[in-house]
Amino acid sequence: MEEIVLEAQIRSKHGKSEAKSLRREGFIPAVVYASGKESQSLKLNRRDFLHLIHQYHLESSVINLKIKGQRSRSVLVKDLQYDPVKEEVIHIDFQEISLTSKIKVNVRVVAKGEPVGVKQDGGTLNHLLWELEIECLPTQIPEEIPVDVSQLKIGDAIHVRDIPLPSEVKAVNDPDSLVFSVEPPIKEEELAAVSGEGEEPAEPEVIKEKKETPEAGEEKAEKKEAEEK
Repeated sequence: MEEIVLEAQIRSKHGKSEAKSLRREGFIPAVVYASGKESQSLKLNRRDFLHLIHQYHLESSVINLKIKGQRSRSVLVKDLQYDPVKEEVIHIDFQEISLTSKIKVNVRVVAKGEPVGVKQDGGTLNHLLWELEIECLPTQIPEEIPVDVSQLKIGDAIHVRDIPLPSEVKAVNDPDSLVFSVEPPIKEEELAAVSGEGEEPAEPEVIKEKKETPEAGEEKAEKKEAEEK
């Protein structure tokens, strides 16, 4: 497993104005949670964190969090909060873990190859389960779970129980859960029925949803952090 290192600093001040100041200075407020311990408030360099996001699938990656003046901590990303307008990360929750204790984590499922039923018979590959929940040691978490779908014919399917996993990794999902299937091509008459050919489309109902403001997102993060303290 490749080591992912992220540097952090202790954050002693809290509050809405302090969080805004940190973001203007190029930092992201963060909190580390640990079982049986008090949470710890930190600040991270925004550029360093965004670099990791683009390089790794952080939701299932163990991070070596190096805190200035303290010991390093092995953590997983527990939650990312985004600004609803700018879509930027405004707050991060980490969960401290033990490298010697098994944990449950979601890992993305990736299709490999083109199914026979698609290539030769014009069928469609349905990808139904995009992440698999697994249990293993943090050092054994795979980056992704590749599944060979090249031999699938029309009507064939792959369930959780069919996915080969390393001996040290156990799937938590229901073994009968469907992951992939190949459906036959849609006939012209079926396509016409689905599209409602010859009928006037009904006027869609427009529901206006109030958009959350950046201030609301910040208040939500601060409220959550205050409740945990």
